[in-house]
This record gives sequence, C-alpha cells and structure tokens, in this order.
Amino acid sequence: MSLNEILKLAGERALELKLPYAGALLPAEAYVVWQQAPGAKLVDVRTRPEWEYVGRVPNAVEIEWSSYPGNRPNEHFMTELCAQVDSEALVMFICRSGARSHAAATAAAKRGFSASFNVLQGFEGDRDAAGHRSTLGGWRFAGLPWVQG
Repeated sequence: MSLNEILKLAGERALELKLPYAGALLPAEAYVVWQQAPGAKLVDVRTRPEWEYVGRVPNAVEIEWSSYPGNRPNEHFMTELCAQVDSEALVMFICRSGARSHAAATAAAKRGFSASFNVLQGFEGDRDAAGHRSTLGGWRFAGLPWVQG
C-alpha cells in the first residue's frame, strides 16, 4: 500500500471510530508512514521501565504519558512534546496496547498537532488467552524494529 493509501485508510478509521485526531494506524502501516512521510515522528508514550525492560523502538521520541510507579500523569507531557516535535509534523503515538497513545494523540490534536495518529495495538498488543502479550498483535508481533532496553 502506498503512503497516501495508508493515510486515507487511517483517516477513514478515525471517522468510523469518531476519533478526535487525524487517524489510526496498524503497526506495519505506522512503520511505512514513519519511513516515507518527510519529518514524521513516532512518539513512544510508555514508561521508562517499559522502555528499559520490555523494549524500545530505535529512534522513537520517548515521552512518558504517565510515570511508574503510581501511574501519575506527566504534567509536562505537552511541554516535552512541543520541545521535541514540530506541531506541523505528522506524529504517531504508541504505547503498550493503544490506550495511552489514544489519550496522547487526543491531547496533541487539541494543542494544534493536526496530523496526530494513534498506533493501534501498540508495542505489545492485547493479551492472548494465556494472558501473554506480543502474540496477537502489536509492533513486536509485526516484526518491526525494536531493541531490548
């Protein structure tokens, strides 16, 4: 699929799901967009322990949406985002499974990041029947670049 086709599909998902941001991408689509859209950024909003112990996406911008322990909101999230990402850039947010990144994409869109996208399934995807992640979906399951923390 071409970059334009992927972005169109992501926008259609946003309309269908009534999302307050530009679109929703599957992990493999997000990777293509990241590689092909000039200036596109992938922002990983997981916690430091997740980056260190679960794995990192090389060259992603890392800004915690909330901190561990305690799941306290990062009150400096937007300040950090504005310092590291141009508001005119296409920006994709990723977390463990897509929930925190949905919140981050929503917040960014409200602050003028008009090309904000959520990466569905996140880095690890949903849990399977045995309670394990990275077996049903997500960045790692798709075989996309990552490194152990």
